[in-house]
Amino acid sequence: MLGSDRAGSWFSDFFVAIGASGAQGLEDVRRLLGCLPPDLAAVVLIVLHRRFDGVSHLREVLSRYSAIPIHIAQDGEVLRNGHGYIGQPDAHLALAASNLGDLIADPHNLYHNRTVDALFRSVAAHARDRFIGVILSGSLDDGSRGLAAIHDAGGVTMVLTPDGAPWQGMPENAIGYNGAVDFIGGPEAIAAKIAERVRARSQQGSGSASAGPPS
Repeated sequence: MLGSDRAGSWFSDFFVAIGASGAQGLEDVRRLLGCLPPDLAAVVLIVLHRRFDGVSHLREVLSRYSAIPIHIAQDGEVLRNGHGYIGQPDAHLALAASNLGDLIADPHNLYHNRTVDALFRSVAAHARDRFIGVILSGSLDDGSRGLAAIHDAGGVTMVLTPDGAPWQGMPENAIGYNGAVDFIGGPEAIAAKIAERVRARSQQGSGSASAGPPS
């Protein structure tokens, strides 16, 4: 992992992990990010299925609509509250210990459509007890097992309301996998619930999310 300058940033104590796929999943992510408060006291981690061997403009697309800055995560980077992060098409986003970003190199696309599960499981393993997993539109069932891991680790789980469309396999399977979903709604309702949960936990906590950089 690369080193990171921690000046001007500090460890987050709340993580929001979002998984989606396809054009409708991208639209859902855009809508959700546009409704988040710009001062959200949490790190937002985003995985969207996309071609692994092409040029991606995902950061630019999301930045046009997001209420928080969107970055391509660097391996070993300190992740900051009020910022969103994505990976690269061939380097998948995950969370490492000590609140650091982790990029899983995958030049041969071995993870294929399991990148949401990889993110969610890393968050369940390293985010302590303050984290949310969100499944939005997408085909197949990526994210179902990872969302269950988040639930089992004490996190909050949220899923887009499925409407029976072919691209709703991810939310449908997430709900059906073991039923451990705390909230089901549209992108705007999920964004509001995220803000509510983060605000409530920040008020209950020791103030680490707003205490500034460590000495």
